[in-house]
Amino acid sequence: MENISLLLSEALSPYQVNIGPAGALGERLVTLKNATGAIVIERNFSAAQLGDKRQLTDVVDGLHRDLMVVEGRIEPCVIAAMRNLSQSAGYATARPFV
Repeated sequence: MENISLLLSEALSPYQVNIGPAGALGERLVTLKNATGAIVIERNFSAAQLGDKRQLTDVVDGLHRDLMVVEGRIEPCVIAAMRNLSQSAGYATARPFV
C-alpha cells in the first residue's frame, strides 16, 4: 500500500494524499488535502481499484476530474455532456439492426 500511496501522491501533487486503514471488505478511504490541510476530497475505493494498475489509473483520472470540479475549472454539466456525447458516438457508429 505504501507504493500506491507514493504513486497517488506523485499523480495528485500538490495535494496531500492519505490512504486510511482497510475496512471490513478491504476498502480504503482516500483523502486529499490542500496546502493548508483542509480536506478537498474524500472517496472510498475498493482493494481491487487500488491494487490493479488499470483500475488505479481510473481512480487517478476520476480524482483529477473531481479536483477540476472542486477548483472550478470544469462544471459538472460539462462532464455529463461529454459522457452523453461519447455514448451517442458509440451508438452512431454501431451497425444498424436489420
